[in-house]
Formats: sequence, C-alpha cells, structure tokens
Amino acid sequence: MTEVVVVPDAAAGGELAADAILAAVAARPDAVLGLATGSTPLPVYRALATRIARDRVDVGRVRAFALDEYVGLPPGHPQSYRAVIAREVTEPLGLDPRLVHVPDGDPDRARTAGEEYERAIDAAGGVDVQLLGVGTDGHLGFNEPGSSFASRTRVKTLTERTRRDNARFFETPDEVPVHCVTQGLGTILRARHLLLLAFGAAKAAAIAAAVEGPLTAGHPA
Repeated sequence: MTEVVVVPDAAAGGELAADAILAAVAARPDAVLGLATGSTPLPVYRALATRIARDRVDVGRVRAFALDEYVGLPPGHPQSYRAVIAREVTEPLGLDPRLVHVPDGDPDRARTAGEEYERAIDAAGGVDVQLLGVGTDGHLGFNEPGSSFASRTRVKTLTERTRRDNARFFETPDEVPVHCVTQGLGTILRARHLLLLAFGAAKAAAIAAAVEGPLTAGHPA
C-alpha cells in the first residue's frame, strides 16, 4: 500500500521516518535497514540519534546496507559513501560498524561487487526498511531514468546532471567520480517497506511524476 504524507518541514519528515524505523527495530532487534546518503536523509538520522540516546534503544544487532558507492574514491576519502555512512549514521546512532555494509568501490573489484552485495543482502534476509531520497530527475540511488525495474546491484556511469548535483559535496566538479556501484531498482523494490523522502520545491516535479504520473522506466521513482 502506498501512503503519501505531507509534512510542514524536513524536521517533521525526519521524525516521521524515524517512527517507522524505530518501530521496525522494536519488532525485530536485528532489523535490516537500507541507508541513503545525500542531504535528504539527514533529518532522519538526526532524529534517530536523538531518540536512540534519549530512549536507550538497543541497536547493537541492527544491520544496514547502503544504497551505493562511488567507484575510485579511497575508503578514507571524506565523500566516499563508506566514510559518509560512518560519519552520519554508524557513529551517531551507535550501530555496530561490523554490521554496516557499503558496496565495494575499488576499481579492481567493482565488476564483481554487485553480485557480492546481492549475496550479502540475501544472507541477511533482505531489507526491512529502505530509506530513499529522489533526484530532481526522479533517480533512486544512482538508477537514472531508463533503468530497468528488474536491475540488480551493478556498476553504472553517472550522468552529467547527477555529477553536477553532487558537485556541491566536492571541492571542484572535476573531483566527482564518473562511475558508481548502485543497488538496482529490482534490489530496492525487494525491501519490505520503502520510505521515500523529498523536501523543497526543487523536488516537487519529481514527486508529482512519481505520485501522479505513469509507471515508466523513464522516471524510476
């Protein structure tokens, strides 16, 4: 069942998403969470960090899988998603870093990283709650318009539009990687619950197309 909820601001959206995630953890202490990066999920992670600390929620067994990773950035690079997830999620929420997974973006292993990641998700029993943001063109993860709904975790070439959108996280646009490893739409859709968040006027057209438009590969969301 799809439910559309309009909230007054990003903080309220973060609290609402945190409600759903904490409910999943309460029902299953070793719940599997799907993690997104970028600016959209930050209010969710802030709300979770506050409430986990305040209410002493035990998250020691919670497992997590990130949506994607750049190819070619070293793990210690501040904008590698391995580093971002550690900084914005694992440490503030108190998750066990051994249970938090990010695709392998090493160029020498990227071609096999997709299959390995799929096996890891399957071994965990699948994702219980997948957190998602949406691009201005409707992309999910790094699944750009035209991606197959059956696609699995794989290497993708980033579009120039996505590279421009992500350039704000780097010192110069040229530093934005050209390739990534991303969960496919088919992988994402296997999650038991999806939480898609979008804040601000820039995402209005993408959300309108997702809610009111036809189901098409031209608009992954």
